[in-house]
Amino acid sequence: MSEESYAAPEATGEAEREAAPETPARAVPHPASPPAPETVPGADSAAPGDDPHGVAALDLRPALEAVLMVVDEPVTEEHLAKVLERPRRAVADALRELSDEYARQRRGFDLRLIAGGWRFYTRPAYAAAVERFVLDGQQARLTQAALETLAVVAYRQPVSRSRVSAVRGVNCDGVMRTLLQRGLVEEAGAEPESGAILYRTTNYFLERMGLRGLDELPELAPFLPEADAVEADTQEGMPSFDVDDSGDPQTTDH
Repeated sequence: MSEESYAAPEATGEAEREAAPETPARAVPHPASPPAPETVPGADSAAPGDDPHGVAALDLRPALEAVLMVVDEPVTEEHLAKVLERPRRAVADALRELSDEYARQRRGFDLRLIAGGWRFYTRPAYAAAVERFVLDGQQARLTQAALETLAVVAYRQPVSRSRVSAVRGVNCDGVMRTLLQRGLVEEAGAEPESGAILYRTTNYFLERMGLRGLDELPELAPFLPEADAVEADTQEGMPSFDVDDSGDPQTTDH
């Protein structure tokens, strides 16, 4: 009887010892889980702020140089100000400072305001070196006919092909196609009376000519012939109304 009563408490104690570890196991948290959420929010919050704050924090002049190195056409001050998140006035001042600095240092390139935007250009003094490298001895210039046609469009725009042909005295359809392909002229609507397509010069034309606008085109007066020469040529082209022996006037065909 005594052995049975002694064994029972021992069994009860063993049961308590076996159940005891289960209580702290439920109360102790896992040590690996808390660090993960602490690290991730910090990284996520830093990423969105890097891009806009980084652009605005950049030095303005080097940032402008970097952007202008990769453009393929003049860029306006407004566009540069938007990209670099700076006031337009600050961008304009920095561009002019850079342009003046390159000129003082006599660099092989300069920064110009052409066709309403800014872009790097090689300096004319080093044109021979650039042509030697780019053209490799080949001439890529416009023909005389193309130059004449382009001049008519520039000074008479918007103008139709037939009008250009009338001014030049020859058909200019092929030359106009060449100018269109090279991006020097573009369509500018249609003539109300005849419906003929009108053409005008492009910003690329201004860029290649080094002009800010069409108002910088040279005046035609110094290149026009004298009035006496024009009158003489006109008289030579006038139809003849001489009367022959039969009494009928003779006219020349047009």
